[in-house]
Amino acid sequence: MNPDRALKRLRLEPVDRIPHWEHISNPDFYGLISGLDPYEHPRQAALKALEQLPIDMGGGAPATDDPIQRLPDDQSSFIGEDGRRRVRWGAQFTGHWDWGEEFSSVEQALAYRPLQNLDLREKQVIAQMDYSRSVEDIARDMQGGELPKPGGPRAEHLKGGSFYNTLFMWPLLTFGWEIFLELAGGHKEELKRLLADFACLSRKVFQAAALTDINFFVCHDDICMARGPVCSPRWLAEFIYPYYEEFFGVMGDAGIKVIFMTDGNPDLIADDVFACGAHGLISEPFGNYEAIADRHPDKMLAGDGDNRILQSNDRDAIEAMTRRMCQLGKRQPGYFMCIGNHIPWNVPAEAVKLYFDFSAEYGVY
Repeated sequence: MNPDRALKRLRLEPVDRIPHWEHISNPDFYGLISGLDPYEHPRQAALKALEQLPIDMGGGAPATDDPIQRLPDDQSSFIGEDGRRRVRWGAQFTGHWDWGEEFSSVEQALAYRPLQNLDLREKQVIAQMDYSRSVEDIARDMQGGELPKPGGPRAEHLKGGSFYNTLFMWPLLTFGWEIFLELAGGHKEELKRLLADFACLSRKVFQAAALTDINFFVCHDDICMARGPVCSPRWLAEFIYPYYEEFFGVMGDAGIKVIFMTDGNPDLIADDVFACGAHGLISEPFGNYEAIADRHPDKMLAGDGDNRILQSNDRDAIEAMTRRMCQLGKRQPGYFMCIGNHIPWNVPAEAVKLYFDFSAEYGVY
């Protein structure tokens, strides 16, 4: 890993090779690279592998080296003791997606008052915290200690933050998909009120991040699916983008690079997200990254590598994909190699190694 290379890339400065931003949950690949048993020594195997790989952002290693029981390779879906269905993620399991369990009707959602429900430490909304706290207290948690002097320099090493619930995620996670979409299409004025209140929670997070010395911030909102935006670009422009412009502006004014993260196909939202002040975009391999790069040569991009090609374990196909990615990275100064739909447990470890081997061959300047 070379965090300095990643920071240079975010600043559009010259680097020796195209860096990687990867999301890996593939124990067998870590075992192949490290030579260690990734189930007996999960953390050691991951860290040793990451030392040898050009993954300059992302990667991922277990928090402890406690042994992990190997799951059956022919089983990907499990029912837990709580009755929820989960699927395999790396050596363990995903969370659930039963969002909005507390709401059974749109009327209940319309009666909800986000500003009267600020302590979300026990709520199923992913970004769990007590939003009644001051901006300064939240900032100290982000900083991990005392805050730097106002207007001081950004950290000289790669140092970032992230927020999962930028705005779109709030009603989705709070009310669940069905009720949220009913609000989006049939109760627009009421939804505007709810979004304005949810924005008060997010605003604190962005204001707090601006008080720290981080140099990049990942803003996550899954506004897209594989075929494009969940809601129309016109809807997003009315309900979501004004807040993005505000939040990203807070980051930009503080000298922090904003990287927007969404699932799906970002083709129809990229221009607007950049217009709101984002410096970069990371997404999945469903979009036309070459076209986005042509329109935005000064932006950071990641996400056009496809795990379905790795899954094929076809050497020629993997080489062609990696070469294409490297060609784009040679002309886009903010480009990161990235398997945008992530590298899961069931991708052959040898195929993942081929991808990194080919990137070493074609990705050097």
